Amino acid sequence: MTTWTIAGTLNVAPVAQHPELVAEPVAKALSEVPGPVGVARIDPELADTAEFCAAYSSPLSASANCVVVAGKRSGEVRYAAAMILATTRADVNGVIRRRLDVRKASFAPMAEAVELTGMEYGGITPIGLPADWPILVDKAVADSPELVIGSGIRGSKLLVTGSLLASLPGAEVVEGLANPV
Repeated sequence: MTTWTIAGTLNVAPVAQHPELVAEPVAKALSEVPGPVGVARIDPELADTAEFCAAYSSPLSASANCVVVAGKRSGEVRYAAAMILATTRADVNGVIRRRLDVRKASFAPMAEAVELTGMEYGGITPIGLPADWPILVDKAVADSPELVIGSGIRGSKLLVTGSLLASLPGAEVVEGLANPV
């Protein structure tokens, strides 16, 4: 069993022991994910990053957020997920816009992101996203030895390595994807 040094006060177990703690698309995708993945139940009211870190003594610097970005090209909407550290801000209209090859990119509306991913807002994770979406992983995320990320629901968190995120199908490690806040 993996020991997660960033877990704070979380009670972490291998995700295979608790598939009920992840969204359905995440559970399906986990069978294809190499490496250790931990899961911990949390209070859904504390799922937002700052509140989560404060409540569970998990370092903000070890939290990574998945943001869903959309842009249009020739009437076609293109989506991507960006994995960035919680201490950074995604370069949506620079790096991400160019990667999507669109004129303007923005965060996808909440209802749209929830419907397309099959996950809860505030819990969206790159594991289990639609197969045709690129997953842009900031280099700082890919280089992180341990991370806390969403599980697809607000009632739990996943613990993973940056290298696991970089190895997901459709993942691309991008230097400068995010900038410090």
